[in-house]
Amino acid sequence: MPTRFKAVPLIFCLFIFILAGVFMESRPCLAAGERKDPYRDLKLFTDVLSIVRDNYVDEVETDKLIQGAINGMLLTLDPHSAFMTPEAYQEMQIDTRGEFGGIGIEIAIRDNVLTVVSPIEDTPADRAGLMAGDQILKIGDKPTKDMTLVDAVRMMRGAKGTPMTITIMRGSFAVPKEITLVREIIKIRSVRSKMLDEGIGYIRIAQFQENTAEDLQRNLAGMRRQNGADLAGLIVDLRNDPGGLLDQAVKVADIFLKGGVIVYTEGRDEQSKMKFFARDDGNEPTCPMVAMINGGSASASEIVAGALQDHSRAVILGTPSFGKGSVQTVIPLVDNHGLRLTTALYFTPSGRSIQAKGIIPDILVHPLQVKEVERPVFREEDLEHHLAPGKGKDGGAKGKGQPDYFIGSQEQDDYQLMRALDLLKGWRLLKGLNPKGAA
Repeated sequence: MPTRFKAVPLIFCLFIFILAGVFMESRPCLAAGERKDPYRDLKLFTDVLSIVRDNYVDEVETDKLIQGAINGMLLTLDPHSAFMTPEAYQEMQIDTRGEFGGIGIEIAIRDNVLTVVSPIEDTPADRAGLMAGDQILKIGDKPTKDMTLVDAVRMMRGAKGTPMTITIMRGSFAVPKEITLVREIIKIRSVRSKMLDEGIGYIRIAQFQENTAEDLQRNLAGMRRQNGADLAGLIVDLRNDPGGLLDQAVKVADIFLKGGVIVYTEGRDEQSKMKFFARDDGNEPTCPMVAMINGGSASASEIVAGALQDHSRAVILGTPSFGKGSVQTVIPLVDNHGLRLTTALYFTPSGRSIQAKGIIPDILVHPLQVKEVERPVFREEDLEHHLAPGKGKDGGAKGKGQPDYFIGSQEQDDYQLMRALDLLKGWRLLKGLNPKGAA
């Protein structure tokens, strides 16, 4: 018993002695207005690094200690700044080209929780029903608390055909839920299009990649050819679009705008202060437009929606967007490492910062499940002894007993898209009205 009590002071004294090596050269508190010498902070860092490397209970590699220190430094900043290993740096470059192995999900850290920004269309995550706002509590058996964004992406990437399990929490869940997915080669088709009916086109932008603006131009030209004339209306679907390249967002907005500011950025460095303008090239669509957004619309898609809204070029319909109003610069480092650093905030043409606020739609429409309910309907023709139709012009639908337009079953299940289509239809009908007495 006495021996044990003698050991405690010896260990304690050793602890004090080690700490003294760190703090013995510390200077008194700084006077008001006095600037701190950054080189003294670096001396403190190298002292701690040396002590840990030489005295930690297990031998540790210096490069791991330094990378851990860098990650810790960046964790004190915003959740979008990160240090990238060569593997993570390479994966980021692959993302912009639109093909990688994984489950097809865009993530961010929100309120210190790993959160789904949006599932990528027609991927394992999308088919499993993951939604924007889902919180990822575990990847496999590893909790995501204090996990960096880069590490989370690295864990979810993998070879085609390999399974992985994530644990998610959603507002409607009573308890967290485990979901097992099988990784695939995720090939992101940036732009899709189709004609809905009567000259109204539909464009879906899934992500802003290297060729998004070029693909958009090609799809618009294809719809014009299919229609045989200029479009009567256009729906641009930016829902669950997690963003991507800033230059592509600018080019996409420029396709629809004849002039004016598209977006501008403000940061501490002069090089981060940029302003982007639309140019009138004479090929801009002139038809009425509706742009759809939701909580999965982030970054570059918010730039486009904000520009269209501020220039009154499109009606914005849906639910508020994600609210990522910051710009990240990717800086290459030695040995194929990279640094993704938030260097500026971007602003819409009217000067709005949407950081943590998002784009607020002009028309708020929440998604609903549209189902047709069968119920008996009685009309005049069902009544006994009803009168026969008169001999005037047919007062029904246009000669064929058909409604003005049709949409497929897929569109019928998309309430927000139906509302956007109705809005364009209503606009065209209203323009065609002739007020009583007008010449």
